[in-house]
Amino acid sequence: MTQQIAVIGGDARYLELIRQLQALPDTTISLVGFDKLEQGFTGLNQTDFADLEQRKMDAIILPITGTDSEGYVETVFSDQTIQLTSEWFDGLNDTAVVFTGISNQYLDAVSEASNVELILLLSRDDVAIYNSIPTAEGMIMMAIEHTDYTIHSSRVMVVGFGRVGNTVANKFAALGAKVSVCAKSIMDLARITELGHTAIPFDQLHNYTSECDLLINTVPAQVVTKDAIQHLPPHGIIFDLASNPGGTDFDYAKQRGIKAILAKSLPGIVAPKTSGKILADVIKQLLLEREEKIR
Repeated sequence: MTQQIAVIGGDARYLELIRQLQALPDTTISLVGFDKLEQGFTGLNQTDFADLEQRKMDAIILPITGTDSEGYVETVFSDQTIQLTSEWFDGLNDTAVVFTGISNQYLDAVSEASNVELILLLSRDDVAIYNSIPTAEGMIMMAIEHTDYTIHSSRVMVVGFGRVGNTVANKFAALGAKVSVCAKSIMDLARITELGHTAIPFDQLHNYTSECDLLINTVPAQVVTKDAIQHLPPHGIIFDLASNPGGTDFDYAKQRGIKAILAKSLPGIVAPKTSGKILADVIKQLLLEREEKIR
């Protein structure tokens, strides 16, 4: 039986994702939101959103950003306006699965109401760990671009020691930076020390920022507050890697004259081919597992 997949919108990394999905056996792929591509995909069905027969689809792949608060989907390669309404979700078949990078209240609500399985790719450990590599490389690129001194011997402070924070701290340390990491967990603080970094308890962040050249936040909550920012040296730079709107008080940073940059979606900017393959590998594995269960 042929598997039906629809890819609706997406950025540059989705071009590689689509190429990878083409290797799936007995699979038909429909593309929505790619009509402005200079070079299309041979053998795939380019279709308008209104013409997509969603009831026939086994899987829907949404952009990494999912939808906005009204269900609209970002389409980088199209001028089409695409809105995924609750009625549209109701039109999916009972066994369909929807892949997205992240979700929001709207997407959670409509998928739950329609009893549609929603898989958040960026919440998975495997995707997040793989993605932390191009994120760290992109962060290094941005640090070089926005500074007039070497990373070697610079004082780098990473806020958060999750999957991204861990990789970012280690990559900067490998380049000779003096790395400190701010974390909550006693276990994380012990691991940070074991790795040779300076461990900083979360509630003590503001006491250490005076000795920081680059402050890199990875926590998706307001953690880089006025108290932390006011002690940064004038040349200090904040890079926020957390999902929009980040975890930095950008207004106060601007008042203080501190450069603060929300550096979102670095994997898709720095290494779209690698990032697309990461997503495709996970989606292919999940689809294969679902198919085996059905059998």
